[in-house]
Amino acid sequence: MFSIRNTLLRSRNLLNTYQCVARYRHTKPINTMIVFVPQQEAWVVERMGRFHKVLEPGLNLLLPIVDNIKYVQSLKEIAIDIPKQSAVTMDNVTLSIDGVLYLRVLDPYKASYGVEDPEFAITQLAQTTMRSELGKISLDTVFQERESLNNGIVEAINKASSAWGITCLRYEIRDIKLPERVHEAMQMQVEAERKKRAKVLESEGVREAEINVAEGKKRAKILASEALKTERINQALGEANAIENIAKAKAAALKTIAESLRNEGNNAAALSVAEQYVKAFSELAKTGNTLIIPNDAGNVSTMVAQALGVYKSLSIPESNLVPKNIHNAKTIKDKGEYFSEFEDK
Repeated sequence: MFSIRNTLLRSRNLLNTYQCVARYRHTKPINTMIVFVPQQEAWVVERMGRFHKVLEPGLNLLLPIVDNIKYVQSLKEIAIDIPKQSAVTMDNVTLSIDGVLYLRVLDPYKASYGVEDPEFAITQLAQTTMRSELGKISLDTVFQERESLNNGIVEAINKASSAWGITCLRYEIRDIKLPERVHEAMQMQVEAERKKRAKVLESEGVREAEINVAEGKKRAKILASEALKTERINQALGEANAIENIAKAKAAALKTIAESLRNEGNNAAALSVAEQYVKAFSELAKTGNTLIIPNDAGNVSTMVAQALGVYKSLSIPESNLVPKNIHNAKTIKDKGEYFSEFEDK
């Protein structure tokens, strides 16, 4: 049963091949003594049944009855369809594959007498070579190394067809048909690969976005710290200038006060001390509920006299410090006793 089926399939393939190459056959011209051979054609002439010569394009003379134009070979490049056939790859996957073969006749004598039907022979050789080359590679390699597979088929065909006077220029695989299950599995594999690439691209996008956000925050913090640093430097410089100006003002004020006191400005000093005394007591009640005041807080003149006495004791030279301090202490003591007696009254 299977042998009959295989025989029928081979017969159908041979019929298709014969129909494909039949259109390239040329009808044999009649010997009219004067013949004109077209360009890119070679006419093989036999004289009395033996090979005589190959007619070149142009005008040629033949002998009637004796000479016979036996074969007509086309020297043009010929494209031959290779019918579909089944082939098994190295990983046991059955493929249905067809192609196109491009060839040219180089030697009309060998093409005429080396093989019975050169086109049919080379077509069969292309089919067998293609099956042999596909059996050496896996399914994935068929798609990845399609060009190298074509080159391998061309080299194998040229080795066998050199004795026929025919050269194979190139071979192109036209269609590869896979089994349904293999096709579905490959589609699933391609879909999974695309999903994987999509996830990878998405993760790379998220990573780039996070890196950009982190870089932005980093630059923002750096700029903020630089701004704060500049602000603090400017503030410190301002405070330093203010302190320096205040110190200069105080020095000038103290200098002016010292000059005034030297010029007997006791009244001005007493007025200043009295003003500060009153101001200090006015601020005591604002800072807390507890007040610490001297016994004679209401006697401003006593406080002024004591402050002036301290100033005078500090401004006296060291050589006269002991006697005058004792005298001033007695004076202050007498005044203190006087004030205390006044308070008792």
